[in-house]
This record gives sequence, C-alpha cells and structure tokens, in this order.
Amino acid sequence: MRTTVGIIGGGPAGLLLARLLHRSGVDCVVLESRTRAYVERRQRAGMLEQGTVDALRACGAGARLDAEGLVHHGIELRFDRERHHIDFPVLTGGRTVTIYAQTEIVKDLVALQLDGGPPLLFEAEALAVEKPESGSPVVRFVHEGRERTLSCDWVVGCDGSHGIARAAFPAGTGRSYAHDYPYSWLGILADVPPSCEELVYARGATGFALHSMRSPSVSRLYLQVPNGTDTADWPDERVWDELAARFAVDGDWQLERGPVTAKSVTPMRSWVHEPMRHGRLFLAGDAAHIVPPTGAKGLNLAVSDVRVLARGFAELYSTGSGELLDRYSEFALERVWQATRFSYDMTRMLHAQPDGDAFEHRMQLARLRRITASRPAAAELAANYTGLPLAPGFAGPAGRGEPEDAEARAARTR
Repeated sequence: MRTTVGIIGGGPAGLLLARLLHRSGVDCVVLESRTRAYVERRQRAGMLEQGTVDALRACGAGARLDAEGLVHHGIELRFDRERHHIDFPVLTGGRTVTIYAQTEIVKDLVALQLDGGPPLLFEAEALAVEKPESGSPVVRFVHEGRERTLSCDWVVGCDGSHGIARAAFPAGTGRSYAHDYPYSWLGILADVPPSCEELVYARGATGFALHSMRSPSVSRLYLQVPNGTDTADWPDERVWDELAARFAVDGDWQLERGPVTAKSVTPMRSWVHEPMRHGRLFLAGDAAHIVPPTGAKGLNLAVSDVRVLARGFAELYSTGSGELLDRYSEFALERVWQATRFSYDMTRMLHAQPDGDAFEHRMQLARLRRITASRPAAAELAANYTGLPLAPGFAGPAGRGEPEDAEARAARTR
C-alpha cells in the first residue's frame, strides 16, 4: 500500500487527523489494531473544550454533538461544606465546555471516514515504523492474517502511550518527563440522572471527589483512593456513602443514587515526551503525553495536536512551505506543558496528600479561597479549563488554526 500520511491508531486523534487531511485534499490511511466495535465502546473522556467543539463542527462531525452534547457554563468547587460556582462565559468572554462522550466522537468520525473518506483498516496491528529518517518511511502491520507494508511520505503515531510509534525514536533522540501521583481514581458509571447541572470538584475531609455525567440519564463519578486499590474492596453502597460524604454541603442538596454499571481504578500520572517528531515520524495525543484527568485535558490535547499537524500538512501541500510542519513539536509542546501544569495544579489543590500535614491542608484551602474570592484568579482557572489558544505564531483561516477545505482553498486562489 502507498499513501501520503500513514496514521497509526483509530482513536479520536487519528480519526480527526484523517478527517482534516481528507478535507484538505491530503490522502492518508488509518491503521487501527482493534475492532470497530471495540473502539466505538471504549470508555474515555467526555469533557470538550471550546476549541475541540469548534474543530469537530468545522470538519463535519458536529451534528450529533450539537443535538446531544450538554453545554456547560461553568463548574462548581466544593470545600468546607460550601458551594462556589465558576462562571466560564462571564470570565472568558463567552467560552463554554461541552459534555459529549469520547465513544460518541469516535462513532461520528468512523461513520464519516467509512462514508467516502480515506481508508480505515480495523484489526490492522502496526508492528514497526521503519526508516523514519528517510523520505519514504514504512509501517509494517498485520491485517487479515498476513503481514503487509504501508509506504508513506509521513507517519503519525496516534497509538497511545503503549503504542509502537514512540519506540521508533532511536535512543538518545528524545527525553521523557514523568510524575506519578500517590493516589488513584475509583470511577463509576451509574444509571441515574446527574445530581447537579454542571461538574462538581469537591475537596472533602477524606479526599477528592468529582461528579460528572455522560448524558441526562447517566452519571460518571470519581473518588480519590490509594494506589493499588481493588474495586472488590469497594461495594456499591460503600462508594455511594463515601461520595455523599465528600460532596456534602450545608443546605438541602443530596446525591442521587442508582445502579452502578461499571467500576474501575485509574492511576494518576503526568508524562511528556520531547520532541514530538523524529524525521518524518510525528507523535500526537497519548503517544506523546499523558495528564491526570483532573483538568480534563487528555482528549483536548490530542485534538489540539492534530489541529496543528493538519494545518502543517495542508500548508505544505498547498503552498510548498514546510515551516508549520517543521515547528509542530514546538507549537504542540507549548500547549502540552501549559495543560500539564494546569492539571498538576488542579490535582495538587484538590486531593488529600498521603504525606501531607495540617500546613499542606491549609495551603490547599488558601488556593481554593483565592480562586473563589478573586475574579482574576477565577478567570485564570476558567481560561485554562475552557482551553488555551494554540501556540502564538500558529494561525489558520480566520485565526482558528484549522486547515482549509480543498474547495475553500480553490475558491480563495481563483
């Protein structure tokens, strides 16, 4: 097989990149190791920044998002049995966030890809990226029981933190930075309408809790737990009791309970690989960085990565200039590090530290008090949460940082 851009990974990053490239007239092939059924039911993030929503709409994947997504105008911070609302539109000049599950984004993008889009091969396991320093790198993969090769001009690894793309970086050509947190999240999905209209971040007496949702009838909730926690030690009633205690406030609010349909434990980690390019091989999304979910940045960072990449490819093949593509790692990492910093700060502020003392606890409360009492401090949180702009110097049409459609480009150059 032969293509211009070989994309490893059929998650949101790989699928959105393929869609953006297709609309810019750049051919590509997507290799996904799992089945279609698996990727369309894989539970992941669900909070979308304003820029992510805009990008999905711009590429034609906004119909169900607009019909079914839950637009949120802020979040609620809870501590000392108090409730504090952070109003995003007021603090950011109108920006919001939207709850729309990653599984639904994948379904939308898969449907677009299979309806006249570039090739998308499921159960195509990438084995290696060869000759990334050359002008024609090759991806070896297995599909339908036999080994095949995909010859490309470029390769983009959107295959996650355990994928093979990063392994193609020769020793000494990159560096990783990591921080492991001394706690995990116990997460549940429950068939019960959300108990509140917006996300609630609670700093309870015994640790952190998050109230989120997947739909008007499905709630998603999390508890801070020690690393190594076994879900078997947390029967449903214990989970609900602890959630109720951590969300408790003075007043008549109460947590609604319902059947738990899924339960899992997620370790908390920050990790960044630099650079995000080697030769003609690029990394995007979890293949290059991981953040703890406290700041809701993982999926959104993947989207911002591919927005930059897609614009770089569009410029290369429409004007011949490779400047944006050459600066991809620089542009992407600027936003990655800011999101990593924000996620770290939110995590440290809201979680009980296992080795913390009374001083640490008071410092956390002081940070929360500053945010809830100071408009500039609240505006800083809101700006980060709704999504920082792409790096200075990166600009697409109308300043959006998006690639042009082939039709739009043709009209502009007539």
